Amino acid sequence: MLFETESDVKNVVGLLIDEAKEWNNKGKEFDIASSVSKQLPFFCCNNLFIKNEYQKDIQRYIYCNETGTPAYSGSYGEQPARWLSKYFVLKSAFAQKEKAQIDGRRKN
Repeated sequence: MLFETESDVKNVVGLLIDEAKEWNNKGKEFDIASSVSKQLPFFCCNNLFIKNEYQKDIQRYIYCNETGTPAYSGSYGEQPARWLSKYFVLKSAFAQKEKAQIDGRRKN
């Protein structure tokens, strides 16, 4: 397959996601994001998926966790719904990364 546009790459990523979901439906337990990210270097540069907005979200998440401060003023119910969605995605991703690091240490 020839990749000429960002859309070509994203189409293949969609196929990789579908493939992981199929395997999960057959009883496997693939982490979809991890599965896709491990295959990206075979056909594109990871930088294609690193957006400035995402980097700012990651920085905000880390800052909030390390300082115990909310991302936006107000209580939980006053936080923007979009931020809460991003927060829980980032929390899950960081937990999975930490688990992989712990599992890697145990194997050594």
